[in-house]
Amino acid sequence: MDGAVRLYRETRHSEETGRSLLSSIGEIAQIAGWIASDAGEHDQAERTYRLGVSAAREAGDHALVGNLAGSLAYQLSNTGHEDDGVSLARAALDEAGPDAPAKARALYLDRVAWAHTKAGEAQAALRALIEAHEAMAVEDSHASPDWAYWVSPEELDVMDARVYTELRKPLRAVPLLREVLSRYDSTHTRELALYLSWLAVALVDANEPEEAAKTARRMLDLSADSASERTAQRGRIVLTKLEPYRQVPEVREVLDTHAA
Repeated sequence: MDGAVRLYRETRHSEETGRSLLSSIGEIAQIAGWIASDAGEHDQAERTYRLGVSAAREAGDHALVGNLAGSLAYQLSNTGHEDDGVSLARAALDEAGPDAPAKARALYLDRVAWAHTKAGEAQAALRALIEAHEAMAVEDSHASPDWAYWVSPEELDVMDARVYTELRKPLRAVPLLREVLSRYDSTHTRELALYLSWLAVALVDANEPEEAAKTARRMLDLSADSASERTAQRGRIVLTKLEPYRQVPEVREVLDTHAA
C-alpha cells in the first residue's frame, strides 16, 4: 500500500488517473485492514481503514467509503466499542446513499445489523437483516464493485444465523447454519471454522451439548494451524460456552483435549 501512496503523491497524472489511484489505495487498504484486524492488530487495522476512507472519499468513490467505514464499524463492534460501531455502521450506510449497488448496500445493512446486535438492540438488528435481503433482491442498474464479489444470499444467511445466535435464538440459528454449511466450500477453512463456531454456540443454547461438542471438535481441528486471531478467539468462546456441560462425556473430551 505504501508504494501506491507514493505513486499517487510523487508522480504527475491526469485527474481521472488520480481518482483511479485513490480508489486503488482504498481497495488495498480494505484488504490490509482486514488482514491486520483478523490478526488482532486492531490499532493498525483502524489506521489502515481510515487511510482508505480518506483516499476513497477524495476519489469520490462513495461505495468504497461505505465498505471501508463499515469494516471499521465491524471491528469496533467486536472489540468493546459497540456504540461507536453502531454510529459508524449507520454513517457508512448513509454516506454510500440509497443508490449504492445492491450487493454493497446489502453488505452495509448486514454490518448495521451486527452493530445493533452487539449493542444489544435486537429489534433494530432484525430490521436491518430484513432490509439487507430486500436490498439484495433489488433489480440493480449499477454494476457491483469488484470488491463485493463475495457478497451473496448465502453470506446474508450466515449473518442472519450469527445474529440469531448472538440474540439467543437457537431455533432460528441452528437450521439456517446447518443448511449453509451443507453446501459450503470446505476448502475455505478459516470461514468454515468460524461458521462452525457459531453453530456450536447455538447448539449449546438449544440444550444439545453432545452435538455442540461434536461441532466444536470439528471447528477446533480445522483451526488448529490457523494464524487467525479471530478464529482463535471464537475457539475460546466455544470452549467457555461448553464448560458448564463438562459432566457430559463428549464435552469433557473436547475440553480436556483443547482447553490448554
